[in-house]
Amino acid sequence: MEKENFDHRDITILIVDDEPRIRDLVRMNLELEHYHVLEASSGEEALEQLRENLPDLIVLDVMMPDMDGFETLRQIREVSTVPVIMLTVRQDEHDRIRGLDLGADDYIAKPFSPRELLSRIRALLRRAFMPPPARKTEIVVDKDLKIDFARREVIVRGQKVTLRPTEYRLLYHLVNNAGRLLTHETLLSKVWGREYRDEAHYLRLYITYLRQKIEKDPAHPQYILTERGVGYRFKELEG
Repeated sequence: MEKENFDHRDITILIVDDEPRIRDLVRMNLELEHYHVLEASSGEEALEQLRENLPDLIVLDVMMPDMDGFETLRQIREVSTVPVIMLTVRQDEHDRIRGLDLGADDYIAKPFSPRELLSRIRALLRRAFMPPPARKTEIVVDKDLKIDFARREVIVRGQKVTLRPTEYRLLYHLVNNAGRLLTHETLLSKVWGREYRDEAHYLRLYITYLRQKIEKDPAHPQYILTERGVGYRFKELEG
């Protein structure tokens, strides 16, 4: 497992849930790990805490009165890229996809194990604080796609494209292994962490997001190729 190079005491986590017992449970477990914890009981309070205290990560409940977690997340993403883990009793794929489409980084269903939540938080913080080093400064895939990993820039047909942090990490691993088949488990471990090796739906969704941003025809991809039932491969680079 990767060694964490950040002090938990320097990390602020915001818990957003209208149930006091859930907030208490999560707060106590986080404080045992020496995280600094903030609380909010509504979406409005969460947005206020975000503006005033700039948390490093947010644990956000979906089922809240007035402003639910989806609307809260939508407003968070208008002003911040802070990592967000959604907490909900809903478990169907439609809700998971909706949360991820709105910009959630992870999704965990109630009732949950505090140990599992802590594991997900650690994995997400590792991704946020430890971006992968680029092996090459600039990669010219072809005349339509150029990537500068040092500047975190992706140029598609002459236009700069904005990638989410997870999309960037996924593209990084695919491009730096161009021509090689990467299995689902390998990509999930490298991009999300070893804790996510069985979460294939994350990979499918983010492959779709990437294709929509870099492929001329996402339905018939030329860059990110599917090896059905096994994994994905980025096209061979020329030169």
